[in-house]
Amino acid sequence: MKIAVPVANQLLCMHFGHCEVFAFFEVDEAKKIIKSCTEVTPPAHEPGILPQWVKKQGADLVLAGGMGQRAQELFNQNGVHVVVGVTENNPAKAVLDYLKGNLITGTNACDH
Repeated sequence: MKIAVPVANQLLCMHFGHCEVFAFFEVDEAKKIIKSCTEVTPPAHEPGILPQWVKKQGADLVLAGGMGQRAQELFNQNGVHVVVGVTENNPAKAVLDYLKGNLITGTNACDH
């Protein structure tokens, strides 16, 4: 499984479309560990571009602080599950919390 996390200043970016890079975590779900992490600079933010791009990177899941409803729908159409409202700032810890069933989510940080 591969998990994508939008990152800015090495922290989870609260607004999905404004991230500097995406951290792609290759994980072992059974062992609940991170096998590797690769940071990739996304293309320029335009409506509808990032969901397809993230899917082409092989991601199965996106953990985000905030994401607009249309982007969530596009991810779902591309077969990528989305979790919004993630409150953990450390991308790796957010991934591990998700794997262990301990991820805390709040309200979606994006209102469009």
